[in-house]
Amino acid sequence: MKKIYIATFVLSSLFFTGCADDYLDVDQTESISTDDTELFNNEAGAAQFVTAIYNKFLNWDMTSFGWIGLSSITSDDADKGSSPGDTGTDKDVLDALTYNASNPSAESTFIANYDGINKCNQALNMLPKLDKVDASLRNRLAGEAKFLRAFMYFTLVKCYGGVPIVDHLPVPGSEADRVMQLTRKTAAEVYAFIETDLNDAIAALPEKGAYSANEKSRVTKGAAYALLAKVSLYQKKWQQVVDNANKVTGYSLVADYASMFRATGKFDSESIFEIYAQGAIPAKGIEGYSNTQGARGTGGWGWGFNTPSQSLVNAYEAGDVRKAATIIFRGSTLYDGRVVPNTVENERYNYKAYSSAYTDAWETDVDIKYLRFAEVLLMKAEALNELGQTGEAIPLLNQIRNRAGLGNTPAASQADVRIAIWKERRVEMAFEHDRFFDLVRTGQAKAAFAVDGKTFTEGKNELFPIPATFIKQADGLSAQNPGY
Repeated sequence: MKKIYIATFVLSSLFFTGCADDYLDVDQTESISTDDTELFNNEAGAAQFVTAIYNKFLNWDMTSFGWIGLSSITSDDADKGSSPGDTGTDKDVLDALTYNASNPSAESTFIANYDGINKCNQALNMLPKLDKVDASLRNRLAGEAKFLRAFMYFTLVKCYGGVPIVDHLPVPGSEADRVMQLTRKTAAEVYAFIETDLNDAIAALPEKGAYSANEKSRVTKGAAYALLAKVSLYQKKWQQVVDNANKVTGYSLVADYASMFRATGKFDSESIFEIYAQGAIPAKGIEGYSNTQGARGTGGWGWGFNTPSQSLVNAYEAGDVRKAATIIFRGSTLYDGRVVPNTVENERYNYKAYSSAYTDAWETDVDIKYLRFAEVLLMKAEALNELGQTGEAIPLLNQIRNRAGLGNTPAASQADVRIAIWKERRVEMAFEHDRFFDLVRTGQAKAAFAVDGKTFTEGKNELFPIPATFIKQADGLSAQNPGY
């Protein structure tokens, strides 16, 4: 029998317990022994390696409080919220953009994504060895793992710039692998690695319709093309944005914007890549995602963090249906009849994090739609406009506006359409974990934060700090980001 060795890489040994040498974590709460290859040499066993990666997205450190802090509370769309005296450990300094290299949210997000990458590498290491598993299934599962690894590296490069590329399971005791794990690559190198993973995924993944009803949460060829378009957007590779967006087929805008963020809207026609959450027993939701953002105080149901800013409220045009679908207002009645009393502490809350059936549960049925067809249209519109094809960009922008109950854009020049697209991204995708990074990539950050009463320091705040503990362990192999 062949022994399986699953290494716990350097980042893991410093920050978290990770996967021990002889165990593979395939669930939030249970592990299975990997003493023998034959244990997994079947279709169900092979799938478990990739299921372990999806399950990582339900983790508190991966997708919940720290990530909410970095991707949303830092932005001009949101304020810290909660009670004035409750900092949420570090949400006050994230809100004020005054965090340092010891920031807990920056550290936990860094760690969690590398833990997820380790799971991807475990799967990619094991799948070729499972010779009793259908080759086409192994190929598809490897494609899923590469998409998910690319998604995690995209999160890392957006947050921290260049980071170490750990592209295989490190060999215990290998000096070369130790150096690999502790040496930051350039952002360009990370983007190139992401693109390679996504192109491999595209070759292996099926179209949306190929999955059975109980596999809707698995990634598709369309998801890989959509993420590749987004990766190209961040690099200003405009023609590649258009080319990849054109290959995202089989999706369409839903008629009712608000429906996407309710339990009945899971995996609808607009959803391209969605983190699936189950509130029913056994609960498999994102740990604390709804609860930490729920209304706080008398008559409330949560901690009250990540509250919509006045700046966001002001960004909606009159008649825009997305405002009421995105923001819970104190004193309002929600779609399920729940009255939000005037006794809750904050004036506004994130509607997209609200669960009707599991309102105050720790793990609820709220999904996160990380990629939607609306964003594909907006990415294509932005790229076409930057290529000087403004006339072709405007109808795409208008599709998004018309669905929101608004008339066609009055913008006509390239400069005006550019601003209109940026604004549309904000109100269309509010609280979907993009705003901070959109402000940075488009150069709007300093001015936008000033409107929201925050000081954005150019040359520093574009990136979050690499965890100080990692820099110390790297011992000269990696340097800190500027300003920290």
